[in-house]
Amino acid sequence: MMFGRTVRVSFIVPLLFAAGACVPEDGAPKAASRVTPVVPPAAPAQQQPAPPATKITTDLTAPRLTTGMATYRCGNGGMITIQNLGTSLRVVGQEGATEEFAASPANQSSRYQAVTHDAIVIDGREALVMKRGSTPQTCTR
Repeated sequence: MMFGRTVRVSFIVPLLFAAGACVPEDGAPKAASRVTPVVPPAAPAQQQPAPPATKITTDLTAPRLTTGMATYRCGNGGMITIQNLGTSLRVVGQEGATEEFAASPANQSSRYQAVTHDAIVIDGREALVMKRGSTPQTCTR
């Protein structure tokens, strides 16, 4: 029993000496005895209002109002030229044959179908050309 008390006291005494060493003679803790100068925050600079963020919205339900023309290189080594007419496309094949494609359904601007059941899907710089009876071709601008 006496041995247990001695062991407990042997742990407590060094802790008391360590705590006593942290307190200076004037009684104030060492961390508080140092005075850190307080610097007032600088006045906020006049900030210019940020320009409004540009919002890019892709609305596939609204027909395109602009017309344009682009040439696409296809995987089979061929080329096609697509003229965007807003709600329809005019496609000129490598042989010079022209085919009209209407928006399908009519209120969007990425999927087009011709009377011959050929179809084109435009996705950014790519056009997927599907011709009846052949494998679909990916063409890029």
